[in-house]
Amino acid sequence: QVQLVESGGGLVQAGGSLRLSCAFSVRIFRLNRMGWYRQPPGKQRELVASLTSGGSTNYADSVKGRFTISRDNAKNTVFLQMNNLKPEDTAVYYCQSEDRIFREYWGQGTQVTVSS
Repeated sequence: QVQLVESGGGLVQAGGSLRLSCAFSVRIFRLNRMGWYRQPPGKQRELVASLTSGGSTNYADSVKGRFTISRDNAKNTVFLQMNNLKPEDTAVYYCQSEDRIFREYWGQGTQVTVSS
């Protein structure tokens, strides 16, 4: 069983930055894929960014050039650096992972609120 704990959310003004962290209970090099999703108020959950074990990244068009996903294998932590935040980035952000046999794991979510 993989446990994920997010942190780093909060309230920020438009144009500001936040860095989300996701701490894993297992060695992340054993995972196939890690990602960040978000669920804006009244909307469906959507992929924000993902990172494979091989280092490939994928970003939603709406965050390209502003958000960066990265990892620290030594700390078993995945990060989401969010710059130039916009009010439409307001959402609950979830960390997600997929192991080598494609089982999915989710964190509890962290709220990000961007004021205009």
